Amino acid sequence: MIVLTALFAALSLPIFVLGSFKIVYYPAALLFEMRRKAEPIFTHSEPFVSIIVPAYNEGVVLTNCVDSILADDYPAKEIILVDDGSTDETLQIMQRYADDPSVIIVAKENGGKASALNAGIARSSGEILFFVDADGVFTPRTIQQMLTGFDRASVGGVCGNDEPVNLDRLLPRMGALMTHVGTGFCRRGLALMNCLPIVSGNLGAFRRYVIERVGGFREDCIGEDLELTWRVQRMGFQINFRPQATVYAEVPATVRGLWKQRVRWARGFLQTTRIHHDMIGRPRYGPFGLFLVLNVGAMLVVPVLQLMTVVLLPVLAATGRAPIGSTGLAVLGWLGLISGLIAVLFALALDRAWRDLRFLYLVPIWPLYSLVMSAVMVWAVVLELRGTRAEWNKLSRTGVVSRPEVRPQPVEAAPG
Repeated sequence: MIVLTALFAALSLPIFVLGSFKIVYYPAALLFEMRRKAEPIFTHSEPFVSIIVPAYNEGVVLTNCVDSILADDYPAKEIILVDDGSTDETLQIMQRYADDPSVIIVAKENGGKASALNAGIARSSGEILFFVDADGVFTPRTIQQMLTGFDRASVGGVCGNDEPVNLDRLLPRMGALMTHVGTGFCRRGLALMNCLPIVSGNLGAFRRYVIERVGGFREDCIGEDLELTWRVQRMGFQINFRPQATVYAEVPATVRGLWKQRVRWARGFLQTTRIHHDMIGRPRYGPFGLFLVLNVGAMLVVPVLQLMTVVLLPVLAATGRAPIGSTGLAVLGWLGLISGLIAVLFALALDRAWRDLRFLYLVPIWPLYSLVMSAVMVWAVVLELRGTRAEWNKLSRTGVVSRPEVRPQPVEAAPG
């Protein structure tokens, strides 16, 4: 039993050390908020933007997405809708917008999301390229807010903020809390430190010449948005974050849907890490190269160690050698509930999302969620080692819109 106790301690130490580094996110996120905003830098005062929307069987949600983009107040835009060989009514819905001169429709054979994005890039003409998932719903100021993120010539890409639109079930409600922490809170701090590792596919924008320089999306990587971001970082460009630029999107409402989505994301991370392994820990890539050591440790190593400690814990508890103490406070601390609650409250304050305090009752299931995410990563590793083919494997959409403020009205097509 002494050996098992020592093993438990050895496994827990890296988890504690890697977790402790996240404390720096708190002051970094505050400094991000306090930093004076500079004017965006473009070749024109009102740059023309291309908004590329790849879609595969997105008929349930596509209309809300397109209508919201058309209703955005920013005038200098084109929307490129790319149908990736859908078998539902997606292409027919796109054709409804054919008379609008600001909309370009591209129909192609199914080739995956990266292929669809590249097809959209080929038809675009904007100085700034937006990449948006087909379930995303813009606010009237999403585009303008995104553009303010290009406040330095060194900024090659900007990541937007996102919030769940389908809050009719428990998982999406917990997803709302997780989004405030993982997106709103953490990305503020990472952007300040020039360590932001992803411009997410649900709302991201890049300077056109940056995309042309790095060569567009890789079509052999399931995590196309993550891999592109690392490639942009490799070229020396910075990634910024704009929390005020919001897109509302569907999140998984079932455990099965959540599992499939997160396995795809985890495999995308593993593939990206394999492609860019030479960046990890390399000072030549600035703070981002050094950050990747912590990032890979937290994403890949910690899940394995966490599952091993969970297996050991009941064995030690049964012999009276539980290493976490028996007081309620000790148990809550070990489960991460105290730090999790602090992170949620801090994130809600940053996003000024006090309405989501109503979901705090879901914080106690955070440890279970964390265990499921650890299992996701382990399973993703197994699939990668097996060489199992990775596919787009997108969510099944519901079309549920639980937020009354997110109901875009149809926009009349502009005269040709």
